[in-house]
Amino acid sequence: MSPHNLITILGATASGKTSVASHLALKMNGEIISADSRQIYRGMDIGTGKDIDDYTVYNKTIPHHLIDIVDAGYQYNVFEYQRDFIKVYDGIIARNKLPIMCGGSGLYLEAILKGYKLIQVPVNDKLRDKLTDKSLDELGDILKQHKRLHNISDVDTCKRAIRAIEIEEHYTNHPQIDTYFPDINSLIVGVKFDRNSRRQRITKRLKSRLNEGMVEEVKALLDNGLSPEDLIYYGLEYKFITLYLTGKLSYEEMFNQLETAIHQFSKRQMTWFRRMEKQGFDIKWLDGYMPTNEKVDRIIEWYNK
Repeated sequence: MSPHNLITILGATASGKTSVASHLALKMNGEIISADSRQIYRGMDIGTGKDIDDYTVYNKTIPHHLIDIVDAGYQYNVFEYQRDFIKVYDGIIARNKLPIMCGGSGLYLEAILKGYKLIQVPVNDKLRDKLTDKSLDELGDILKQHKRLHNISDVDTCKRAIRAIEIEEHYTNHPQIDTYFPDINSLIVGVKFDRNSRRQRITKRLKSRLNEGMVEEVKALLDNGLSPEDLIYYGLEYKFITLYLTGKLSYEEMFNQLETAIHQFSKRQMTWFRRMEKQGFDIKWLDGYMPTNEKVDRIIEWYNK
């Protein structure tokens, strides 16, 4: 039996990872958990690249989760993602299915793969005032008094030490906080193309999405009462198309600036994944040009090892 209880499929935008995850899920009796920070929003379909058709393989729809779970305009965060992921993950395991996490949002992926529960601890101004004049050594001594202590070597500045104490005090005063996190051991697989291919794929997909009605999608969100500021907050497609619809950019300016921004975003994603590798994550990379069935067979081979 494999030591892995999760398979993670990651990659930069336009790498075809959803299709790989869906074909894998069909073959391994799996369900997909999205790790995309924008696909959680209802009504934001073309711009976030939901590619819902990719979840249907040989006329069978693969169960997929954490897509379309909140309304556009809401500012969802990584704490909520962890909470929602755990519920979905436990449900998939209870159904004797294999969870497959798929996405390109590095923060969301790491929040799960690092295996500790994030808690949204509020700022405690009174405590901060009390600790503000203490040295790093003094703060370290205070931190050592806490039973739940994490790695002190991570606390290398007074600011971080004070935040760590703030978190520990919050746990002490709120013992009812749920810190359960499933014991996850994931096989991590990346899908990647060379830089030029990635750029070509991004440009081709952008043109295709504009033809599919991406501008109309953003206009409908504005017509439904979302403010331009709300949409600009979501970045990339929503930012530049909103600027076009509000007369700040011409269509050509919108296209060129958006294309550049997506290329830069893709580069940042790859930088994030390389940083994960430096931190010790073992990412097994697949050539994007490999046929889908070969990708799936390779992943199954790694999983069974």
